[in-house]
Amino acid sequence: MAELFPDIEPYGHGMLDTGDGNRLYWECCGNPDGIPALVLHGGPGSGCSTGARRYFDPSAYRIILFDQRNCGRSLPNAADQDCDLSGNTTWHLVADIERLRAYLGVDRFVLFGNSWGTTLALAYAESHPGHVAAMVLAGITTTRRSEIDWLCTGMARFFPHEYADFTQSIPGDLAPLAYYHGLLNSTDPAERQAAAVAWHRWEAASILLADPNGLPRRWADARYLLTRARIVTHYFHHDAWLSDRQLLQGAAALAGIPGILIQGRFDLEAPLVTAWELHQSWPGSELVIVENAAHSTDDAGISAEIVAATAKILHFLKK
Repeated sequence: MAELFPDIEPYGHGMLDTGDGNRLYWECCGNPDGIPALVLHGGPGSGCSTGARRYFDPSAYRIILFDQRNCGRSLPNAADQDCDLSGNTTWHLVADIERLRAYLGVDRFVLFGNSWGTTLALAYAESHPGHVAAMVLAGITTTRRSEIDWLCTGMARFFPHEYADFTQSIPGDLAPLAYYHGLLNSTDPAERQAAAVAWHRWEAASILLADPNGLPRRWADARYLLTRARIVTHYFHHDAWLSDRQLLQGAAALAGIPGILIQGRFDLEAPLVTAWELHQSWPGSELVIVENAAHSTDDAGISAEIVAATAKILHFLKK
């Protein structure tokens, strides 16, 4: 089983000015002359993690990570009430990737994304296929309405007690997403923070089932919870600015781009059907199903397949 590479530190980092009031944190690790690999974190709004550096051979890859708009070390931060999210959409993020690519002098990336990061990777690659050398995607999502509804309400059939807690204060027939999106944009700081905690408590039900190591350490940070919940509900409320099945229908544009899709058989947060449909729509893609695994990239089987995939892509690109 392939193992993660050792921990490494960036050899370069900085803040990229987008020209519209946003500044994006970026970092580069590994070999400055290696094959550029861009990490697209999940969430949306989770920020990049040090663990994602370890999926790539640092002697062969130039590993690039950045915090997407309004999260992590990027500024302004969504936890601040005066942070306007109207300039934070899928297509702003796609433009940010292009801006970062040009700034770092990259011609083509290997894209790695997990969870929401797979949606963003697909949106970028279908818009700019000439700048994508290959893709490794884990925990596949396309953020279509059926996937959003599943996360917000569909999983209640597996977690009825947690769902009752999540929805107990919702008045009338208001949908949970609309209710929490409203609370997270309240002018009352206490109301916003309570909503962020409640949102993550609902997400925790499936995460704890999937990951025996427990919740991510960052979830102990109240400001992190508010940042992430506000951005997640902002994207879900707007259907990620994508038409239904847009990314599946556009996957024909990826023909000729090597793609390895890694999916846990028992992924409740992003059920296998989406990865299967993407595989059917993407000519030449490879689907790797990890038995007895769920959504977490901390799962030993999932992480091993990610490392194996980056090695396989490296071999292919060096031929």
